[in-house]
Amino acid sequence: MAMNTETLLKQRLVCVAVIDRFDDALPLAEALRAGGLNVIEVTFRTAAAADSIRRIREKCPDMTVGAGTLLSPEQVQRAVEAGAQFGVSPGLNEPVLAAAHKNQLPFFPGVMTPTEVDRALNLGCKLLKFFPAEAAGGAAMLKVLAGPFAHTGVKFIPTGGVTAARLTDYLALPQVVAVGGSWMAERKLVAEKAWAKITALSAEAVNIAGEPRKP
Repeated sequence: MAMNTETLLKQRLVCVAVIDRFDDALPLAEALRAGGLNVIEVTFRTAAAADSIRRIREKCPDMTVGAGTLLSPEQVQRAVEAGAQFGVSPGLNEPVLAAAHKNQLPFFPGVMTPTEVDRALNLGCKLLKFFPAEAAGGAAMLKVLAGPFAHTGVKFIPTGGVTAARLTDYLALPQVVAVGGSWMAERKLVAEKAWAKITALSAEAVNIAGEPRKP
């Protein structure tokens, strides 16, 4: 089931999570919710991804659940069948985009250069993942990158290496609608079942994202 991107991005935060064990999916979702965060992107990097998405969708109907690291049309199909409400990829893959469009799945492809932004716009994509955000130059790089395209209405979700300390820098940019990050629920924290820590980190991030934008 797809959903309105405005609803998806209301919190301006997306927790990017790698779930190795299916049994950790529901406790993780509940830990995020306890911290006030209800948007999660489950990456298709593990065998547990599809079942984890399905479990969270079934048990936590107030959570918005997406699928990340979608690298093939087959993965898009599996994500849709699992109940993913949005999809994300690290790059700009036209067959993947076509599969998402066919399934009416809101999709955010990854870009890093002006050429890629231009190509994405020509493919009809106006909400893009800026990846890898920190390694590519951070908020300063994104500000310069977004400038020439501002009049097109393109928006970005920077992801990759972002931390709570960098969150405000990104959210201050008018072209940034949300920030994706794994620091709230790092793979190690999930494996250790550090649910209280994940709740605390999520609450901190939600509090930062809820602050008014800088002028």
